[in-house]
Order: sequence, then structure tokens, then C-alpha cells
Amino acid sequence: MLLPTKLVCRVNKIRRDGTSVIFILYSGKKEKQILLNTGKAIPPKYWNHKFNRISPTLPSIYGNPQELNKYVTNCQNIANKILEFAIEHQINDIPKFVKGIYKPDFDLELLPFMAKQLDEDDPHKNFNLNFQMEEYIKSKLGSVSPRMITNYRNMRDIFISYETFCGQIHTYKDIHYSFYTKFLRFLTYEYVQRRRSDYVDNVKQPIRGLRTSTIGKVIKHFRMFVKNRIAHKYFPPIDLSKFTSPDEESDAIYLTPDEIKKIYQTDLSTYPELMVDRDMLVLGCLTGLRISDFASIDCVEDIRNNSIFKKQQKTDKWVVIPLLGIAKEIVDRYKSQFPKLSEPIFNLNIKTIGSLAGICDTIKFSYKKGTKKIVQVKPKYGWITSHTCRRSFCTNEFLASTPVELIMNISGHKSHRDFFRYIRVTPMEAAEKIKVLWESRSEQNKGA
Repeated sequence: MLLPTKLVCRVNKIRRDGTSVIFILYSGKKEKQILLNTGKAIPPKYWNHKFNRISPTLPSIYGNPQELNKYVTNCQNIANKILEFAIEHQINDIPKFVKGIYKPDFDLELLPFMAKQLDEDDPHKNFNLNFQMEEYIKSKLGSVSPRMITNYRNMRDIFISYETFCGQIHTYKDIHYSFYTKFLRFLTYEYVQRRRSDYVDNVKQPIRGLRTSTIGKVIKHFRMFVKNRIAHKYFPPIDLSKFTSPDEESDAIYLTPDEIKKIYQTDLSTYPELMVDRDMLVLGCLTGLRISDFASIDCVEDIRNNSIFKKQQKTDKWVVIPLLGIAKEIVDRYKSQFPKLSEPIFNLNIKTIGSLAGICDTIKFSYKKGTKKIVQVKPKYGWITSHTCRRSFCTNEFLASTPVELIMNISGHKSHRDFFRYIRVTPMEAAEKIKVLWESRSEQNKGA
């Protein structure tokens, strides 16, 4: 069967490192085009567009061209087999089906199992968990933030990897405690992280297993998905009481007021492309807004009376944040239009900004992977992320004795327990705060 797929390397989509991803392009007669990611990327000038192959002159730093050609051809073969399956079983929306199933490491032996589960596109009849996850995600579009949709899709992709690992398509009948323990073990020790690798004896090795905190998020979103399907009567009642979410207190830094000021005053004339990210980092630290919120500020509707009026995407709650000093200065600078940010690029750039600002104290953090404790040591700027903004705002306001209820009104925390896990106060800072309170209490007692 001649299938309409071909390997492509798009010259108009070049990444920051100068490479372009090699895709499998599928274009049926009546269907829209779709691109399937092979997971490999090369500089586009080494792609032979005539023969749709990697040129043998590819520098070795990007890999062996013969092995890479073999790999991407195998990816195309996997896509073709899935297409043949979809055509044979008369799938209504072939592009959607193929894109939802295809992975570079997809186990073709799963296709016979899928044939037994297919029953049109009726969520009341098709109990395939992967299919139900797609329906769940579609039902959430427009009602939750894009970031939450990304979280749901990550959960779905990880679950597909689990099905591939164990060679089994799952339905709601498989959701029991034994399934939970096996899934938990897979997440802890077997899941191969995408786009991340490590070097052992100068040999590139995949990173297996997720952090305890990340596993907790995956289980949490899986529970939410199952409860949603039960509530809509796609699944019968299922006991999820033992599906607990592993958790650990995350290690994360915050920026002090002096460090925030230092970052704002850093001379970036040599790096003008970093100025916008620097301003947004500082604004986030001074307002406590998430990147999804302060990156989508509407200058006409959201800024008035020297305050930001913003409906938070995650909590769907309105907050009003007064603008003073540096925060007002930054907002005035972008009054015509606030910049649109890419979170991955923003996270990369703010580390560079922190380095240029001299935020270089050595910070050691640890996290758990199963029973193993992993210790990481980096300069403080290496720990800065978009989430540092909110942690900095909450911690600095807490240390400045702003009432916790007022801080939570802006941060969106629903309980004091969550709030106090969120802020970052060193033992020395806690001691200083207690000292001030004791001295204040002593003065009041003298006055009495």
C-alpha cells in the first residue's frame, strides 16, 4: 500500500541551537496535513531534500548520518503501520488517530490489542484510557489555562509510554491498586525522560525515572481524569482511595529585595535581547503574578488607577495589585503593548541575567528518586525559574510582616498550610523575624 508520508526537515523552523527537527509529513487526499516528530534534529543545510535523507557530510557532533537515517526511516515505517491500521479499520478521523497514537518508540505489537478496543468515537463505548484521556483534554479546552492543558497532555504522554513499556492497552477495568503500584514503579525507575540525558564516562545516557514531586503531579492529574470520567458516567464508580500522590517539599530559591534591585540595575546594553525578560522577571517578583498572567496583561483593560486588575488564569480569581516604584516604572515602559513570553526561553534567559547580575552564591538542593537521594549543587542563578517570581513575592512580603491573608489574596493560596510550604525562609531569617517580634513585645510590656 502506497502511503502519503515523507520525511521532511523544515528550513523555516530553526531552533536556537541552529538545528531543525526531522518530521514525518502525512497528507491524505481529504485530510489535513500532520507532522509527526521523529525526535531527531540536524542543521537543515545537511538535509537532502531531493532524496529526503540526511547528507553523509553531517558533522559527527550531530550523530552518525547512516545511523540517523536508519532511525528516522524506522520512525516513518512505524507511522506507516499505524496508518495502515487506521485505514483498514476505517477510522473516521485518521490524522487525529495517527497523531494521538504515534511515538518514535511505539510498539507495533500493541496494534492488535487496539483493534479489540475500537468502537467508533463514542466515549460511552470506547473504554481505551488513551482515547478517554483525549476526550477529557478536549472537554477542558477553554475552561482551564493553556498551562493546565499542557499538564494534562504530559500525563497522557507518560501514560502512553507506560502502555508501551508493559505491552498492554488499558481500560477502566484495569484501574485498581495493583495497576497503581506498577504504574508508580514505572514512573520512579523506568520512564525515559524526553529531551533530557546525562553523560556517564563521556557516554550519553537517557535519564530514567522522575522525581518524587513530579510523580505526585502525574498521579494527581490521573486521579482528576478518572474522577471526571466517573462523574460523566463514562466509567463506573472506581475506588481511588489508595491512589495517593507521593510528595516532598520542593527545594527552591527566592530572590531578596536587594537581589531583585541588583538584577534590575544590571547593565544589559551588551545584551539588549535580555532586557524584556529582565523587566518581566523583576515585575513578577514585585507583583506575585504567574508568568501566564503577567505575560498576558492587556494594557487597556488590565491597567488603571496605577494598579493591575487581573483575573488569574489558574484560579479564575480577580486580583488587584497596586503599582509602586520599579513595578510602576516597568508597566509604564510597556504601556503600548506587553510582551508575549515563551516560558522555556524565558527560563533560559533569566538564568543568564542572574549570572550577569552576580547572583552566584552556591546553593545545594536535594530531591528523592524512589529511595535514592540526589544532591545537586549550582550557583544561585542556575536555580532561577519563572516560579521564582511568586516565591520571591510571597517570601519577601512575609518577611516584611505583611499579613498572610493579604499575601494569599494575591498569591491565590487557599490554605495556610500550602502557603507556608510555598515561602522560603532560611533559619537565620526566621531567627531575625522572631527577634524583631520579641523586641516589639518587650517594648509593649515596658509601656504597659
